[in-house]
Amino acid sequence: MGTIPFDAQEREALCDLFEELGADAPTLLEGWTARDLAAHLVLRERDILAGPCMVLPGPFARFADRRRANLVAHNEFGWLVDRLRSGPPAGFFRLGWVRSFPSLNEFFVHHEDLRRANGLGPRHEMPPALQDALWRNVRRGGRFLSRRLRGVRLDLERAGTGERVTVRRGEPAVRLRGAPGELLLYLFGRQDAAEVEALGPAPAVDTVGRTRFGM
Repeated sequence: MGTIPFDAQEREALCDLFEELGADAPTLLEGWTARDLAAHLVLRERDILAGPCMVLPGPFARFADRRRANLVAHNEFGWLVDRLRSGPPAGFFRLGWVRSFPSLNEFFVHHEDLRRANGLGPRHEMPPALQDALWRNVRRGGRFLSRRLRGVRLDLERAGTGERVTVRRGEPAVRLRGAPGELLLYLFGRQDAAEVEALGPAPAVDTVGRTRFGM
């Protein structure tokens, strides 16, 4: 597995879990089952109209959600999983930086969405190279993913290493400490599921906890 790109490893592991748990398994995404999640991932890579709309607000997001619901309604779960397992289509989603940054984030976070909603818990033993890749993505994406936070400085610390990055400026300061994958989950809005320690003045910690992180 060491020579396979990390996004492909996460994709394959997620597809295996889809097949193990079935279409109706819950996810951390409110109202979504495994079937909805599989359709979302297929749509992201293969619908040139709706895919880009998934990260846009208002009518664009609603258009993408209608297309996802249509995929769910008209395709078997097994077909969706097979389509996803076949890998990214030719073009944008095969670019190296896309695979190592947004696609790795997407597949890692959604793999955890399915795992944790079904009692499988965090993966405490991950290859150091994967941890390093996730930490790079935390550093690269932390400022954007925390853009709605106001009035608080936010530092992210990789647990056990002392490595730290500041993603929001201001005072008072809050430090989030955790493994790279846990920090990534937090930044993608899975605060309740992420094993992250928040350090700082209580009101500032509360502000961070109430903030909507993610895309």
